[in-house]
Amino acid sequence: MESLLDALQEGRLIELPDNDKQDSLQLLAHIIEAIPSVPNGTDVAGLVLKREGTYNTALGKGFAVPHARASFDGDLYCAVGWSPSGISYGTQDNSPVHIVIMFLVPDNQRNSYLKEVSNIAKALSELHNEESLKTAEDLNTVRNYLLDLVISAKSIVGPEARARMIQLEVRQHIPTMDLQTITNLVIEPITIIVGTNIKHLTLGQNQELIELLDNSPSLAEMLNKSSFDVNGWRIFKRNSSVYQAGRVSHDCIAVKIK
Repeated sequence: MESLLDALQEGRLIELPDNDKQDSLQLLAHIIEAIPSVPNGTDVAGLVLKREGTYNTALGKGFAVPHARASFDGDLYCAVGWSPSGISYGTQDNSPVHIVIMFLVPDNQRNSYLKEVSNIAKALSELHNEESLKTAEDLNTVRNYLLDLVISAKSIVGPEARARMIQLEVRQHIPTMDLQTITNLVIEPITIIVGTNIKHLTLGQNQELIELLDNSPSLAEMLNKSSFDVNGWRIFKRNSSVYQAGRVSHDCIAVKIK
């Protein structure tokens, strides 16, 4: 369960903004895509959504573990989302999912991924109290509960994992993060409008980012990609809507590493 521990230690636990499954998966995927050691252009969102279309990744007891496989060698990456109201995840019993643990699985980490998911499933089966998550009121409570779950799991996993889990018993030094303050990341939702014979327009709340994108002469061309970099910001395109007169609205997330 080392990747889950890393996600909790490094602040990759976020509160999901709504109960929409696709939006939640895209947001967590973009968090993983923004990890500096993940190769630029890795379409985690596309891979996860494609796989989810053929196989539902709910584990039961309010947990789901979607993943994407990538054709490169590297670390096993993880991000975790908490939905207070629960996500309608398409499970057979229609039970909501409150915790989504997403993995990016490089070629050399497939065995590690299978072992990690197996340990998570075992911990849920033997240690998890589903009501604890249903009544959680804030992200700090959820983080501490997950840390307790992982630490308690040291009794049912191997000695190497136990040694790492013991280090987590001092939890007060791990920062609590919300959607806008994920460790060293700044995340800004933006909308970019482009069209024939008009200057592109950026809508958002970050004035510096708006000016940067509005003054980028090749922005319309860059929007042909699923993600691109502009002066320290990585822009992820979530979806696009086409309107009359050849105008297109692109719903994006901008991520900057401090």
